[in-house]
Amino acid sequence: MNWIDNIKWDDKGLVPVIAQEKDTGDVLMFAWMNREALQKTAELKRAVYFSRSRGKLWFKGEESGHVQTVHEIRMDCDNDVVLLTVTQLGHEPGIACHTGRHSCFYQRFEDGQWQVAAPVLKDPETIYK
Repeated sequence: MNWIDNIKWDDKGLVPVIAQEKDTGDVLMFAWMNREALQKTAELKRAVYFSRSRGKLWFKGEESGHVQTVHEIRMDCDNDVVLLTVTQLGHEPGIACHTGRHSCFYQRFEDGQWQVAAPVLKDPETIYK
């Protein structure tokens, strides 16, 4: 059996993926991969996702320059979630979120509402042209 066949793909041929920063342990983002994206990620050691909104492969950083170098690919116990251990490149500290923040998980539930818990490191208007 091919290693990629061990993944339990959903009915659309996708698997959820979490990107975690190698050095800090920060959870940077959540995305989706199809077989081709996972295969390319393994081959290139660079995060390649599947954009559901665009219906195509998305090479992380192709527009922003915020590339993710992949150090390790793991699969959870149910074989239905993938975890990437990455180094986030392109800005110091690395920007993973399209909002210009380090992590997509920048909102924290506190006192009954969502609070912004991380600053914008770079204006998204200057990132995406």
